[in-house]
Amino acid sequence: MNNVKKIFSIRDLENLSGIKAHTIRIWEKRYNLLSPERTSTNIRNYSLASLQKLLNITLLYNNGYKISKIAKVPEGEIPMLVKEIVARNSFKNHAINAFKLAMVNFDQTMFFNTYNRLLTDKSFREIFNDVFIPLLNELGLLWQTDTISPSHEHFITNLIKQKIIVNTEKLQSTEPTRKDKIFVLFLPENEIHELGLLFVNYEITLRGYKTIYLGPTVPTECLTDLTKYYENLHFVSYFTVEPSKDKIDKYIEEFTANVNHDGKSKLWILGYQIQNLNKNSLPPHIRTFNAIEQLVQEI
Repeated sequence: MNNVKKIFSIRDLENLSGIKAHTIRIWEKRYNLLSPERTSTNIRNYSLASLQKLLNITLLYNNGYKISKIAKVPEGEIPMLVKEIVARNSFKNHAINAFKLAMVNFDQTMFFNTYNRLLTDKSFREIFNDVFIPLLNELGLLWQTDTISPSHEHFITNLIKQKIIVNTEKLQSTEPTRKDKIFVLFLPENEIHELGLLFVNYEITLRGYKTIYLGPTVPTECLTDLTKYYENLHFVSYFTVEPSKDKIDKYIEEFTANVNHDGKSKLWILGYQIQNLNKNSLPPHIRTFNAIEQLVQEI
């Protein structure tokens, strides 16, 4: 079965390009920039080529080109103008659009080609912070508005995971240079959103520390095992969905009783669910962080 999405609604185009549907209609009517097909009930449908054209137009528009000027450019020359802008300026916005198209088409070759072009003048960390994070921030909206399906989200996030893992592996080929802390990274039971945790693992490894990456859905009794082998452990976790609001306080109690019974371990937490913790009443061995950058600065 061919799962590539070839037909898009005007709402899809709005969500993917950031241009309001009302504006897209004006551009169609006044400048004939797009030529949608219409259903028997007069609903606009757009092709993949129309989406690509709109994303290119959006790049030009956001870089100071007036829409009236863009409308006068022959259609075959628009990609050339885009290349000129990309050559002069940051590749960021163009790359985000390219990654969106790769996601919509389940096109891993396009993903890798775009990533490799970014690598010519950016480090992996810059690509992640400047391109992947804005892209990931958009995925939630695209998924909620049915512009993309969960399979699209899984496809693109797993490709990004691959890049994090590959770059982490390069760092792990050398012995850790800093011995004052050992970091254990894990997600609590039933928590599977590990992209952020993987990048935290990369950042900690980059700074010369030994990390032990346990991955998703780890019971607290498994964490206890680590305390038999190491001292001064810093456990790091993302609470995105789990433990939920009604379970998070109990989780903290269990961690303190079972894992930190000797008072030598710490727990550093990121993620959406930390808003349900009373930070003023947390025991001293537990800290919360609102962003990866904040946690990294504390290392």
